Amino acid sequence: MDVAVGIVAQRNNERAQTLAATLVETIECEGARVVVDELTGEAVDATAVPVAAMTDRDLVVSIGGDGTLLFVAREVSPTPILGVNLGEVGFLNAVAPDDAFAVVTDLVDGLEDPDTVERRELARLQATGVDNDWTLEPALNEVVVHGPRRGHGGGATIDVRVDGHQYAESHVDGVLVATPSGSTAYNLSEGGPLVHPSADALVVTQMAATESMPPLVLDPDTELTLTVTGADTAYAISDGRNRQRLEPPATVSISLADDSVTLVGPQANFFDGLDKLE
Repeated sequence: MDVAVGIVAQRNNERAQTLAATLVETIECEGARVVVDELTGEAVDATAVPVAAMTDRDLVVSIGGDGTLLFVAREVSPTPILGVNLGEVGFLNAVAPDDAFAVVTDLVDGLEDPDTVERRELARLQATGVDNDWTLEPALNEVVVHGPRRGHGGGATIDVRVDGHQYAESHVDGVLVATPSGSTAYNLSEGGPLVHPSADALVVTQMAATESMPPLVLDPDTELTLTVTGADTAYAISDGRNRQRLEPPATVSISLADDSVTLVGPQANFFDGLDKLE
């Protein structure tokens, strides 16, 4: 069997490391080649490589919460990913720890005939500067454009345009653009709607607007721009991690990224996950 697998365990999580060690043994017994991430390699007897070096694998197993999977997706996409859920909600991680061995074994066997493997493609967002030459790392959940800080005195005026037509202009803490995958995360906490993961849509949600408009659901191929004025500085942020400092007036274009994220194996039940939201 010529199948290569990578395993990434949530950092500083002994349970994740123990599961990773057992999975290494299970996968190697199936005749596949296995590597783990460098931090996991300090606790597990397996070849360790940087996560970004796993892009040549046939499968990467993410063990942890949705945050771990987001990190893995940034590093290895479009390599197929299986999420083993050690978190609370698990919209992206469908596999329970007790089921991980059977699921991974079936996947490793199935990867010899990839057409038989169940998979789902998740869209990502790309934020680019219209006036300056910069592009953020793609976002699986959301892109946020906001003023120098959240709260009183820290916002900016942001003009939102859809295919060149103004949708909203207001002093806001920020504007958030989410994928269906990200609708249950930051978007939801800002009053945005839930979007079923099968929907082909984006959501635009203002954050603490003085003249607010309802959240807007858009076709993902829409031309969407956010123009920031009325502040000395502002930021565009991808999935809460990668950021670009802006010098207003500045315009940010948000569109679908070329590469999506591929999840393989059993898919999470969206409605079961909703029951766990606070």
